[in-house]
Amino acid sequence: MGLRIATWNVNSVRARLGNVLDWLGGFAPDVVLLQEIKCQDHDFPRLEIEAAGYHAAVHGQKSYNGVAILSRHPMSDISLGLPGDAADEQARYMEATIAGWRLASLYLPNGNPAPGDKFDYKLAWMARLERHARTLLAGGVPFVLGGDFNICPTDDDVYDPPSWRGDALCRPDSRAAWRAIVNLGLTEAFRALHPGEKGRYSFWDYQAGAWPRDEGLRIDHFLLSPQAADRLHSCDIDKGPRGREKASDHTPVWIELD
Repeated sequence: MGLRIATWNVNSVRARLGNVLDWLGGFAPDVVLLQEIKCQDHDFPRLEIEAAGYHAAVHGQKSYNGVAILSRHPMSDISLGLPGDAADEQARYMEATIAGWRLASLYLPNGNPAPGDKFDYKLAWMARLERHARTLLAGGVPFVLGGDFNICPTDDDVYDPPSWRGDALCRPDSRAAWRAIVNLGLTEAFRALHPGEKGRYSFWDYQAGAWPRDEGLRIDHFLLSPQAADRLHSCDIDKGPRGREKASDHTPVWIELD
């Protein structure tokens, strides 16, 4: 069965609900991985999402973070939180099995200011993600890690590389941690199908006219297990929602698996 999966940092699902519902109705993905929903589970707009034809699994947190998975198909084996640190209470990771695929929605820490405690947390979180990806690979189930990784993998993913060099999204140790995950044998979907393309972004800051000047970053990604990579048909960025009124500062990225 073919599957169209999108990832979208909505920057408050309740504030963007109209945009989210419009996009779901027009684009009609099978699965949507949401990040930064910024609400507790009981405040998630479940009725509206279900009326649009989607099941919803939610891992929320008051005012900050929060991830969710929306699916037209039934979900099973839902797990909340990234393994490896029982003391970590930030709602940044969840997984579910859908149509035989293990799908994760993740919101990787930003890490700024760097260096500092927040950057240390980012790198520790990425080390946990690497360990968990090893476990998933060992399990042999085809999987997709999708979400806001808060990483620009290379300078091709930044509108102005010199000005971002010291930022946590672009620092050498951030990129090294990203490569350590990819080098386990995962495929970054967009680059697999769009090698060498520059000027393709998924995030534009609200400040200083970044959107109209196309001063963006590509920080929303899909990492695919070998079995998923073999089935990768397409991957692209839908800039439409970023131009809407009351838009999120991110826009959806999507893949299609045969």
